[in-house]
Formats: sequence, structure tokens, C-alpha cells
Amino acid sequence: MKPRKNTKRVPSFRKLLRTSKLKLDNKLKNKQYKQQSTAKKYRKEQKKLRQAVRDAVCRKPFPLEEYKKKHVAEKREEEEDDALPLDMMDEDDLKLMEDLAQKASFLTRDISSTEPVHIKKRKHESVIEKYEKMPRRMKTEPEKELIHLLPIKDKGGIIPQTVEKPILSVEEDEEEDAEETEVAEDFSEEPLPVLTLEEMSAQRKRKLQERKMHIAALASAILSDPENNMKKVKELRAMLMEQDPNVAVIVRKLVMVSLMEIFKDIVPSYKIRPLTEAEKATKVKKETKKLREFEEGLVSQYKFYLENLEQTIKDWKQRKLKKSNVISLKAYKGLAEIAVKCLCELLVALPHFNFHNNIIVLIVPLMNDTSKTISELCCEAVQKLFKQDKLGFASLGVVKVISGLVKGRNYNVRPEVLKVFLHLRIKEVELKKDSEDIAPKKKFMTYKEKRKNLSRMQRKWKKAEEKLERELLEAEASESKEKKLKLHTETLNVVFLTYFRILKKAQKSPLLPAVLEGLAKFAHLINVEFFDDLLIVLHSLIASGDLSYRESLHCILSAFHILSGQGDVLNIDPMKFYTHLYKTLFSLHAGATNNDIKIVLQCLDVMLAKRRKQVSQQRALAFLKRLATLALHVLPNSSVGILATNRVLMQTFPKMDLLLDNESQGSGVYLPELDEPEHCNAQNTALWELHLLQRHYHPTVKKFAAHLAVGAPDEGSRALSLDLSRRPATELFEAYSMKGMTFNPPVPSATPRRKDTFSKKESFLSEELQQHISKTVIHKNLDFAKHLKESSLS
Repeated sequence: MKPRKNTKRVPSFRKLLRTSKLKLDNKLKNKQYKQQSTAKKYRKEQKKLRQAVRDAVCRKPFPLEEYKKKHVAEKREEEEDDALPLDMMDEDDLKLMEDLAQKASFLTRDISSTEPVHIKKRKHESVIEKYEKMPRRMKTEPEKELIHLLPIKDKGGIIPQTVEKPILSVEEDEEEDAEETEVAEDFSEEPLPVLTLEEMSAQRKRKLQERKMHIAALASAILSDPENNMKKVKELRAMLMEQDPNVAVIVRKLVMVSLMEIFKDIVPSYKIRPLTEAEKATKVKKETKKLREFEEGLVSQYKFYLENLEQTIKDWKQRKLKKSNVISLKAYKGLAEIAVKCLCELLVALPHFNFHNNIIVLIVPLMNDTSKTISELCCEAVQKLFKQDKLGFASLGVVKVISGLVKGRNYNVRPEVLKVFLHLRIKEVELKKDSEDIAPKKKFMTYKEKRKNLSRMQRKWKKAEEKLERELLEAEASESKEKKLKLHTETLNVVFLTYFRILKKAQKSPLLPAVLEGLAKFAHLINVEFFDDLLIVLHSLIASGDLSYRESLHCILSAFHILSGQGDVLNIDPMKFYTHLYKTLFSLHAGATNNDIKIVLQCLDVMLAKRRKQVSQQRALAFLKRLATLALHVLPNSSVGILATNRVLMQTFPKMDLLLDNESQGSGVYLPELDEPEHCNAQNTALWELHLLQRHYHPTVKKFAAHLAVGAPDEGSRALSLDLSRRPATELFEAYSMKGMTFNPPVPSATPRRKDTFSKKESFLSEELQQHISKTVIHKNLDFAKHLKESSLS
């Protein structure tokens, strides 16, 4: 019978391609599992061998008689009845047993075993039995290590070559140790010179001056010719590992700042991309080759520098000390602050260059750092970046990382992290595609269309016309404008996504004021689809009573920003927001809440001035009267802002002069304690507060009060100056602020006088005063004497 062939076919390459990735992964896992199980078996066998070796070394062969006695003593049960005693055995059998007892194999065998002595060998013996049969060496013999050499090949085959490794004797080791101790003693015998404190200070100053000069020389050489001195950048960067503990901290700080300034100066105004394989293979000019080498070296050194800064910050954050212990943990904080400053400077100065996203990823988590100094540094850097970023690409990267940080930390971040969104330069975004359909992009005809539809002369004119239009488009920079709008839209989507997450999931978070402030600023850019839901959320937040007064003001401002923009088309009555603001106006005073008046002025501008068509006369009169009362209780800058708002109301709404007439009569009585502005009958009162404000100590408040008392005219002697009339209320509030402990307008000081004239006048006044006092005393004495004389006569 013929042997059966292996008919299993090798799978084709096409079949392997069709094999699923999951199947391949399973095959790989099975293969790895088999290898692991094989290795595990091998380790178990080796462990058994080692145990058998230990047992064999410890075991001692006993003579037959001793072994028999011991075996009989340990045995508790009696021997079986069918066992034959020795006296019943033949002499030949006893002699045979005595001969076998002389052999070592018989000594180690258990006599109680019923198996025959010469049992047939099994085919598969255990590993331990195989190892037992191998010859053993004495434990006292030192094992010789072999060095395997290259083998020799001859006709018989390959002959392995080995050499015994020479083993040093104990005496030689002792001699070497003695020599080492002698050398150490020789070194210890030379005592180090003991320096005084003054000498140590002078030595440190000298070393520091040497390092400074070296840093200055390297930096000046790099700045003078950066293309030929990139190696010196590496040399300067190596000084970041300064090992002298006396000057290590200062030298490292100086090198960090120096390298930062160098990179700000020598980095080009474009991003350097890596060369492709085809570009590397092509031959180029010497100048191009030199420029490529410079760019490659610059990028690599810049990368290493950023890695050094990152490692410094990580060491400080993890409280790690290097093995050398050159710098203490306290000094590491100063180093980390300098590293953060350098990263912040590079973030703002080089937003176009390589590794800018890496710097963003480093800086944004540090905005939430427990150290207030580092957190403020990072927040200020991000604010500067937002303010100077005209296109919006860098801002988009930062906003995405901040959004991920807030979500990753489960909204447990500092409010300052979200407040940086207020500095984004976003004033317009892309609308829906309807506007694109109305104003489609300019499209140029293809070559086939020209050949099909135009004559030769028309094609010639069309080509010239299209060339001119392209030049005009480049001059207008329409493409960059479209790109800017796209980036701003994407950035604002990420910002609103962060805000809405917090409003939905973390309403009691300390981030809520920053969210409401941000919504108040960017509410006019929100999509109309979200208006209804957002207004419901804002009103529920106000009605809950969990918000502070400032937070509720931000809610009101956000709601009216929404309604003043695209929300005009919505049929929503915001009467609840009017009522809440009117009710809480008297919560403001000259103390801590004085700074909230700026937000109140913004709310009044949006609620009354910009929505004058939707505001009734009763509501306007009620707000005018309550604001005039409030102006008596606040600081001068707040009074100026409130009176400026009242001026706008008197000029915007007709019949506001009702409150200036004492004899006007209407239905009902004014109810100042009522919280509904529509039903408090404000038309039946008068602005008597203006008479008190005309006696105010601040001159600007006096001017505004006198101006409003005569009806706020635009012309005439009672009209305001252009400086006061054209400025908005919020700007006047900031201009007359007393934050810097200054009075605006400044108080006039007394004119200086000369010392000699002042002393003469002082002496003259003193003589005149003495004469006056003496005269009065004399007159009083005469009057008193006359009075006594008259009384005695009577």
C-alpha cells in the first residue's frame, strides 16, 4: 500500500488577503499561547531537575544492616504471613543475597518493594530518573566557566572549540583589594583646602561670571551667523545640564532665557516641513543644500530645547530629584517657573512655527495648576494669543485642548480657564448655506467649455478677463476671508459645546459665572434653533435662586443679547427678565456690589434703549424713577453711569418730562415697593432726587443732575459738553472709577509760595492776631465791669 501524500494545499496570496483581521489575530494569539505553554513546561522540567540534584546531594547510602534496622523500627505493622523467615531459606539463596548487598544499586533500593530487581526498562523514562543516572561531581569542586570559540570544520564534521575561563585565586583578589585601599588612603591623606565664607562667595562669583561670558559669546556668535553656527546652539543647550551645585540653578535659568530669545530671532516666518525621499535624492545647488541643513538643524535643536523645558516641568510636578542631586527640590520650582515663562513666550511669539501644538498641549493643563503664579502666566499667554491671532488657526487649537481638559477633569477646573474664551477675536461667523446660494462663488470656464461655446477671438478676450478677475480676487484676499470665517465658526462651535455641557451637567459648578459671561458676549452668534431651549434654561436658573446677583445679571444679559440679534423674529415676551432686574436693582450699593453696576448698565442699554419699540411708557417711567433713587446710594462713578442712562431714556422715550412736573396728576398712587414696573404708577411721582444730586460733592454728578433737571436738552447753556454727551454709560463708569485711589477730576492743589515771603506774612499775621486778641480781651473786660456796676446799683 502506497503512503498517502499530504494533499493539504498552501493558501494562495489572494486567499490570505481575504482572510479577516480577526482570524489572523486569533492565529497569532494561539501561536503565542503555544510558545508560552512550551516555555512554561520547560521551566517546570528545569525546576524538577534542580530539586532532584539537591535531593541526590543530600541523600547518603546506608549499609544493608543499618537500613534494615531502621526500616524495621519505623514500620508499625507486622510483616505479612506469607513472607518466608531467613531460617527457612536455602544456603544458595542467602549467599546470592549477600553478594547483591555488596552492590551500590542494591543498597539504594527499597527492600520492601515487591518488584523484581531487574525490571524491564520503560521506553519513556521520567526526566528525574534520567538525571539520576548521569555521573555526578563533588560539590566542593569549583565549576569551570567555558568560553566558546569559533568552531573548526574538517572531513568528520564541525568540531566545537572552547577555552576555560581563567579564575582568579582568593589571594590575588585580596592583593587587588589591598591595592585599592592603599590608593584610597593616598587620596584621603591629601586634605581638601578649607575655604572661608568670603572665599567661597568670591569663587562662586568668579565661576558665575565665566559662565555668563561664555553664554554671551555663544549667543552673539549664533545671532551674527545662525546658518554656520548651529553647532553652538547645541553647545549652549548642553549647558542646561550644568553640574556645579554652586552655580547650577542660575546658569540653567540664564541658558533657558537665552535660548528662548535666540529662537525668537533666528526662526523663519514659515513652517519647516520634512523633506520627502524624492527631494532628498535630487541634486540641488550648494545654497539650497546649505539652507536645508540649517533648517533641519534648527528644527532638531528647537525640538530638543522644548523637550528639556518639558522635562524640567515634569521633574518639578513629580517632585523628582536627579541622581546627581545638583539641584534641590525648592530650586526646581524656580526652574519650572522660568521654563513655563519660556514656553509662554514661544507660544505667543511663534504661533506659525513647528511644534506649536505641542506647546499648547503643555501650557493648557498648567492653566489649572495649583500654583497661582504658573496659572496666571499661562492664562495671560493664552489671552495674548487670542488677541493677536487674526486668522484663528492657533485659537482653534487652544480652544479644542481647553474643551478636552474641562471634559476630562469632569468640570473640576478653575474658572479662569474658561474666562480666557472672553478674549477671542470672533465678531462674525458663517451663516447657513442659504447665503451661499444667494451669492455663489465665482467660477471660471474650463478649456472644453471655451472650445465648445466660444469663438477664437472670444476665447482670447475671456482669457484676459479671467486673468484680471483672478488678480482682483488675490488683491481682495477673499480666500483668506472665507478661511477665517470657517475657522471662527469651528472655534465658536467648540466654545458653545463646552458652555452647553456645563449648563446641562454641572449647573452648580463654580464655572457657571464664566459660562454665563461667555454666553452674554457670544449670544448674538448662536444658532436660532437653540434660542427657545436656552431661554428656558436661563429663566430656570434665575428662578431657582441658587445664583448670586452677578450670575443672575449675566443670565439677563445673555437672554437679551439673544433676543436683540437673530431673536427678533421670535415671538417671545421677556417680561420675567424685566421684572427680575427691576426687583433686584436696590441690591446694589456703594460697597462690594458697586462693580456689578457695569453689567446693570449693559443690561439697561440692551433692554430699554435697543428695544425701545417693544418697551411701554409705564415700564420706562418706572425704571427711570428707580434708577434716580439708586444714584443716591452708590459711588460717584456709578452715579455718573446711571444718570447717563437716565439721559438716554429721557431722550429716547417721549413724555418722560412728566416726572419733572410737580402738578401733573394721574390715576392711582405711586407704589415704590411694588416689584412690577408696569403697575407701580410711576407717572404719579417726581424726580426729587435730582435736587439732592445737584448738591453732590462730585462735580460731574452735579453737571448731570442739573442737566436732567431741565429736561436733558441737546443745546443751550444747560447742555452737556461733547466729552460727556457722546460717551456711553459704561465708558463713563470706567473713566470716573476710583480703583487706583485717584479722584477724577483731580483736586486742585494750593499754589506754592516762597519761603521768605511766607515767613514775613506769617510774622505779620501773628502780630496782627496778637493785637486783635488783646483788643477783644480788653473789650470783654470792660463789658464785664459795666455789667457788675449796673448789677450793684440795682
